Amino acid sequence: MKFVQLIEFKTGDIDAFNRTLDEWLAKTSGVRTPSRAIQGRDRDNNGTYIHIVEFPSYEAAMENSNRPETAEFAAQLAKLCDGPPTFRNLDVTREEEM
Repeated sequence: MKFVQLIEFKTGDIDAFNRTLDEWLAKTSGVRTPSRAIQGRDRDNNGTYIHIVEFPSYEAAMENSNRPETAEFAAQLAKLCDGPPTFRNLDVTREEEM
């Protein structure tokens, strides 16, 4: 079953955040387990963003979370955020292409 993680975070420096994300993507090429990610900016809350990260399964997400590169990445991102992120962990129970 597919698994999706919603990550809400606040930052005043999205460019630095995205540079750090790009470095992690390069570093984990061929070994990371997410299959897709979307980043969105909240139009109603300045400086608030949401990442929607899709994994083939919950187990694949946990494998990714346990990688040392991911822990290092999370620590770097925490320095760029205005407070801790909020996570929502969702099993995908229905999916439609519209």
